[in-house]
Amino acid sequence: MPEQRIMECRIGCGACCIAMSISSPIPGMPDGKPAGTRCVQLTSDNRCKLFGKPERPLVCVQLKPSREMCGTSFDEAHSYLTFLEEATKPDV
Repeated sequence: MPEQRIMECRIGCGACCIAMSISSPIPGMPDGKPAGTRCVQLTSDNRCKLFGKPERPLVCVQLKPSREMCGTSFDEAHSYLTFLEEATKPDV
């Protein structure tokens, strides 16, 4: 199994803060957020207002950027994360 290469988050990307669903509460979004919805904690220049703060959701803290997930641009990251959301969403 190939090892995922951890990388530094691209400042101002924010693809994970838009494409992914989050089921846990977020300050300002007590029910979490659906996939494709911009997190209210994402600034206009795509930076997390909660980064490094204790109220940041655990799922966000534990998400580690990787080359596979993030690609080389916002568009690549958003596309891949949207694909993962669709592929893993429960059947209703």
